[in-house]
Amino acid sequence: MSIPTLESLRELGPQQQPTYPDKGAVTSTVARLEALPPLVFASECDDLREKLAAVTRGEAFLLQGGDCAETLSGVTAENTRNKVRVMLQMAVVLTYAASVPVVKLGRLAGQYAKPRSSDTETRTVDGEKVTLPAYRGDAVNGFEFTEAARVPDPQRLVDVYHASAATLQLVRALVSGGYADLRQVHTWNTDFVKGSPVGQRYEVLAGEIERALQFMKAIGADPDEFHKVDFHLSHEALILEYEHALARLDSRTDRAYGLSGHFLWIGERTRQLAGAHVELLSRLRNPIGVKLGPTTSPDDALALAAKLNPANEPGRLTFITRFGAGKIRDGLPHIVEKVTAEGVQAAWVCDPMHGNTFEASSGYKTRKFEDVLEEVQGFFDVHRRIGTWPGGLHVELTGDDVTECVGGGEELTDLDLADRYESVCDPRLNRVQSLELAFLVAEMLRQA
Repeated sequence: MSIPTLESLRELGPQQQPTYPDKGAVTSTVARLEALPPLVFASECDDLREKLAAVTRGEAFLLQGGDCAETLSGVTAENTRNKVRVMLQMAVVLTYAASVPVVKLGRLAGQYAKPRSSDTETRTVDGEKVTLPAYRGDAVNGFEFTEAARVPDPQRLVDVYHASAATLQLVRALVSGGYADLRQVHTWNTDFVKGSPVGQRYEVLAGEIERALQFMKAIGADPDEFHKVDFHLSHEALILEYEHALARLDSRTDRAYGLSGHFLWIGERTRQLAGAHVELLSRLRNPIGVKLGPTTSPDDALALAAKLNPANEPGRLTFITRFGAGKIRDGLPHIVEKVTAEGVQAAWVCDPMHGNTFEASSGYKTRKFEDVLEEVQGFFDVHRRIGTWPGGLHVELTGDDVTECVGGGEELTDLDLADRYESVCDPRLNRVQSLELAFLVAEMLRQA
């Protein structure tokens, strides 16, 4: 299938796009991106699609996690290593509990653009109301609340490309160069269990994993999978100029792929059936995801499946649900039941973050760990009742000890948010909260 032209996509009135003041600069930036090598390979996308087919069949579980919004200044070895580390730690626990492979998919190397509820932001500066363009991520403009910083700049797309390339290079080195060794990752989890009041609750499960590893060592089992892992990268395909410029025809098959990342998803605000984002991704061979929120009807989901996966191929389509803790038990069953009854092949993944955001009394945007957990529990309960597979978890997290979400075993409060609130957009689970969530989800998987 051919790649639609950028002009034809623009004619569809795409949502959530920046308004660039210099059209000539946009044209030259797109030309520069089109001349650059792809960031990932089509064969890697095919490999991930096969793994997601196993998720669709109930033979694997997806763990997708990383930053809400990456920043160019955050592209450091330490930041990347910490995020990969916490996801590897979570994956070990989930793999043991589910007794199926865990597909590891980072929100990394491309998550630089964010949709916004308003095109502008108003603040009081020196006693006066000042309105500027909203911050849309480092792919578009700067976070600093100044007129100069908030002007959308297409050159940032080239900066994002190079930052993503650097992140990809480091991730590939980490997961194949010994950092992902299973015994080392389990040792990190053991340290978490022993050294944290939160972790001590999970001592039994950690002990079971330890005995399983000791057994494997005793019988001389030492497969390659113990020393390296597959780790793929994903982001929301939001800025059309960037995604279109990195859409390429595969020389092996002459089919189109979006080579800005292995897995691309369409957000809740851009999933219009006749919209530009759905049209572009329908033409690409990547495995793709679609966010489904509380406004989604069963017919919406069926129409999206027909458009995005007309061949009904397992592994091609993932529905990522984001209802909110108080709505998932009422809103999700009707969609899952109808989609399943129609024989649609799709993986079901829970995003328990985006439906549970609120403003704390301290003024910080935050989420309650308990709400996150409750939405995951509701997701599992719905699938268990219907008889479908709760296929995965999509979480905004960091490997650092930030204070952005309240609650959890650390009992973070509104007052703690100011200590280390570092996100430029939405709040993330910190290292301890992420690991705690993994152990709690492991308990749910054992009952699934």
